[in-house]
Amino acid sequence: MTTRNLVRCLAWVLGTAPLLLSTTAMAQDCPATPDPVFTLDYGSRYADDSVNRSDLDAAKSAEVDEALGPVDDFLRDLTNIANGVYLPDADQGAVADCVLGQVADWATVGALAHLQSGNAKMTIGSRLASLGLIVLQAAPFRTTDRDLDAIRPWLADLMQRQMMYWEADAPDGAKRGNLRAWAALGGAAAAAILEDPVVRGWSAWSATYVLCTAEEDGSLPQEMSRGRYALHYQMHAAAPLSVAAALLYRQGVDIRDRCDDALGRVVGFIKSDIYDGKITEAKVGEPQSYFDGTDTLEGFHLAWIEAYLTIANDPNLDTLAEPYRPMSYSKLGGNQTLMWAKQ
Repeated sequence: MTTRNLVRCLAWVLGTAPLLLSTTAMAQDCPATPDPVFTLDYGSRYADDSVNRSDLDAAKSAEVDEALGPVDDFLRDLTNIANGVYLPDADQGAVADCVLGQVADWATVGALAHLQSGNAKMTIGSRLASLGLIVLQAAPFRTTDRDLDAIRPWLADLMQRQMMYWEADAPDGAKRGNLRAWAALGGAAAAAILEDPVVRGWSAWSATYVLCTAEEDGSLPQEMSRGRYALHYQMHAAAPLSVAAALLYRQGVDIRDRCDDALGRVVGFIKSDIYDGKITEAKVGEPQSYFDGTDTLEGFHLAWIEAYLTIANDPNLDTLAEPYRPMSYSKLGGNQTLMWAKQ
């Protein structure tokens, strides 16, 4: 047993492990690793009688936010650190070792291993996507393999659980929607880290499964069932589908032309309707949230465009994105404008 692992084991027995920093993190004056989250157990954000999941229950939504808050805060902070590897004059090795050291602190104690509710299992995919994209940014600049070696088996286990859940236990509707797409993105990132063809194949299969549900006009039926949030959720699905396609392309798997260019049609639907939402309104019978005062279109909603433009030449989409740049979204690994410009 290494000295580092011996210290971890002793600390765990004494109940102080969540407060430990990896030696790498300490050496680089890295912020303290937050306490790991081991268990997630929460219900739906939506009212019990909301058949199409378009009516949020404020109290239930707040409970979900509270449960996921420590995980999301950790990932948001990590993306801010990880994006630093692209900055001019950055000490890339120090940044990378800090990021990987913090993730390794969660990995070595088995964080996120106990997902008690179906909702936790369905929504962890976007967090695994964020985690994987963070690690992918840092890994090329690491000065030691130690932390990445600790992360890999943990990430492999989390992805194995996700694959089994989506194939065996997930509700039929969810299997065709954005939550499956986010799990697919988590798989695409994990496959690159693990160099695992099985995870890569599952990611491509899952993303394609969702894409192939698209109607001729590019609308995704599962997302169009969301009432005034339909366009919002169409875009929420396009984000992981586009980034997964870009990541898989770099791993030698091209899903762009599957199901008669489904990805291009999904994106095209958004491009055609993003300015007033009238196409979606006509389909679902309700004004859309971006245009009825419920929601405001922000840069993070469109951040996926940067990855999509690396696999598709679309000047009009580039023009759409320009006023919002730089665009950042923690679930996609942070600053997309910066990240994908460096690919």
